[in-house]
Amino acid sequence: MELHQSGRVWNKDWVSFLRPWIPILLGLHMQFSRASGSSCPEECRCDRTFVYCNERSLTSVPLGIGEGYKTLYLHNNQINNAGFPLEFHHIASVENVYLYGNQLDEFPINLPKNVRVLHLQENNIQTISRTALAQLLWLEELHLDDNSISTVGVEEGAFREAISLKMLFLTKNHLSSVPIGLPEDLKELRLDENRIAVIAEEAFRNVTRLERLLLDGNLLTDEGVAPGTFQDLVMLRELSLARNSLTYPPPLLPGDVLVKLNFQDNQMNEIPVTSFEGLRRLERLDISNNQLQSLTQGVFDGLVSLRQLTVRNNLWLCDCSINWVILWLKSLPTSLNVRGFMCQKPERVRGMVIRELNTELIQCPHSTTTAPPPINLPPTSPGLTSRSPPSSTNSPSDMHSLSPPSKLPSSPTHHPPLFSSSPPRDGEQRTNLPPLDPERENLQIKFTILNGSAIHVSWVASFPVTAYKVTWAKMGPSLSGDTVRDRMVGGEHRGIRLANLEPKSTYRICVIPLDVFNNYRPKDDTVCSEAVTKPVSYGPDNNKGPLWPEQATQQDPSSPFLLAGLIGGAVIVVLVLLLSIFCWHMHKKDRSSSTNWKYNKGRRKDDYGEAGTKKDNSILEMTETSFQIVSLNNEQLLKGDYRIQPMYTPNGGIGFRDFPVGNNSTVYCKNNVQADTDFCCA
Repeated sequence: MELHQSGRVWNKDWVSFLRPWIPILLGLHMQFSRASGSSCPEECRCDRTFVYCNERSLTSVPLGIGEGYKTLYLHNNQINNAGFPLEFHHIASVENVYLYGNQLDEFPINLPKNVRVLHLQENNIQTISRTALAQLLWLEELHLDDNSISTVGVEEGAFREAISLKMLFLTKNHLSSVPIGLPEDLKELRLDENRIAVIAEEAFRNVTRLERLLLDGNLLTDEGVAPGTFQDLVMLRELSLARNSLTYPPPLLPGDVLVKLNFQDNQMNEIPVTSFEGLRRLERLDISNNQLQSLTQGVFDGLVSLRQLTVRNNLWLCDCSINWVILWLKSLPTSLNVRGFMCQKPERVRGMVIRELNTELIQCPHSTTTAPPPINLPPTSPGLTSRSPPSSTNSPSDMHSLSPPSKLPSSPTHHPPLFSSSPPRDGEQRTNLPPLDPERENLQIKFTILNGSAIHVSWVASFPVTAYKVTWAKMGPSLSGDTVRDRMVGGEHRGIRLANLEPKSTYRICVIPLDVFNNYRPKDDTVCSEAVTKPVSYGPDNNKGPLWPEQATQQDPSSPFLLAGLIGGAVIVVLVLLLSIFCWHMHKKDRSSSTNWKYNKGRRKDDYGEAGTKKDNSILEMTETSFQIVSLNNEQLLKGDYRIQPMYTPNGGIGFRDFPVGNNSTVYCKNNVQADTDFCCA
């Protein structure tokens, strides 16, 4: 009985003893089992959750990849479709696989069953089967860029088997149409740089969660895009159709959440007024590099959220149809950035910014009534004749405002005329506008050509003006690099001086009166004309007029380059001369040292020639161009008729012929070996 009770107590103590150790033992067991399972193949390098097997010329996936690793790098090898063992499919921990840059010709099978991100770009994949994608139930991101996938090579509904797929990249393949049967949860689809010419109406019918669609660089035409193709994409935020062959935007674009729309590099020659209806959230629109010449008024009215509009490199025709664009641009808020509105036709306004145009620069059809003939105005009175060029004390700024005349005209019908019929003075060239109708003449201007780089502009207005805006632009066959420059002048001034102009160039100059709010007055008050600057001239002895300070400082545009060329040439000549002197000096020095070879310690050659026989009983050892007398083996040599003969003399040194060899002479060759004279010479 006592034995039985003691056994029961012992069993209870044993259980209580083991109870705190059970969690520790289980943790150690799991740790050891994980460590034993996370083995690393010999061909690879493993680091925490990463396995690096890339760029090792592998033809198959290495065996022995254990559990615990999440990212596997197998890119830039030579793995083919036969190189995927079945055990590779059962690795449950791998989520990211990089297999780009291999030799796959079809979508591989036996990939890790739980992979989420798969990179297969830059292979030669031609076919995709439903079976291969049905194994990847957790795949979310698939990269198939730069392969050879064609429309017939994709089994219908293959991508739908990847039920978790969110991002599909098929850039740079051979697709001729959008694959049928895309996964319903797809959010981003890239089909750019393919050969897609047709998009069926049902192509995107089931992918209503799509947010980003790129179709750039295909062969799409107006007929190849079915009406309503994109209207079911109610979640679409970005649509890009750049580098195609569209002549107008596809109709029925999704407008609920669309933010970015790209149509650049197409062949669009018109945009219907209803093209952008309903796109109330659109922020960026790009229609650059097309064939557009004009726009229908109101085409942008519905774009209330627009922040950036790009219209570069179109064939904008600046005629009467562009008037509404000018007014629209001037009314835009600062939050909207518009780029690229620049005239291309007609030639006289080519390169000008459309926003800076005024009605005088735009040619509109005139009525059939005959215009009144020009009126010859009498010479101007002394108070309104053209002013002489400013003196040298004027400010050197680009524009010089003149003080108003002593008496301004008070009536548009009685003020003295501004244009003079008398010949121009010496040093001046006047360019006047054709006379206006006296019934409508409100502002008159005249030009005085001062020199090759300056023009003086004078004006007189018959109405009160708060400020004037003077604009000028260089005219020519090509104005793509020129812009319209402008200056604001107070309403009390009656003239301005434009400087830093190019010689012998045509400038179109406009004077625009502004009201108290700096707004433009009606078009009849803006006056524009053209003036030609003089050719550049130098010196006081020319016959073209006096030399003004602007002319004296102006130089031929080629003179800086000529001066730089002369300086550069002189520097090169000096360097060549110095190099030649240095080479000559070094050559002379080497030649002198080789012909006048001397020994160390200032001794003559004859003293050393007999040192080993007549004055010393030791052997003479030569060291390069000098030598010293040493005794070999501490043995005293007998006196005799010995002569020293150098075996390997430097350039210019003495040789055997310098001293005659006696009958009892001993010659030592290299390494202190006694030898005959003929043997050493050989």
